[in-house]
Amino acid sequence: MIALRVVAVTIALAFLGVFCYFAFRLTLTPVDDNGQAGGNTDPGDSLRFYLNRPSGDAALQIGGNLALLAPLGVLLPIVWVSLRGPIRLALVAGMCSLAIETVQGTVVMGRAFDVDDVILNVVGVVLAYLLLGRRLSKSIRGG
Repeated sequence: MIALRVVAVTIALAFLGVFCYFAFRLTLTPVDDNGQAGGNTDPGDSLRFYLNRPSGDAALQIGGNLALLAPLGVLLPIVWVSLRGPIRLALVAGMCSLAIETVQGTVVMGRAFDVDDVILNVVGVVLAYLLLGRRLSKSIRGG
């Protein structure tokens, strides 16, 4: 049984590495935005903008930010049992998302800092944990 847990954790760790690579490529590569990237430090401002103008772009932005870091809500509790719990995961997800947004806003061309992205990323991680991560972690790691 211990050998199966080691294999499961190793697989989850490998998926975490692959996830980080793709998250990096998706969020920290420059884009040609024709000078339209605008930052947002007012919580809810971008969300109100998208919700007042419902379109495919709004669904893509909101859904994409909910889904972007969601795999962390499943993989982190499998790899590190100490990260079980929505509050712990929200803190880790918040730090990761804040780091991504800060780099986007200061270094990456065509990208901008948006506090609503941080909020949506954290909500996505916590939802993934509550829907799947908690159960999966307990079945693989016990407890």
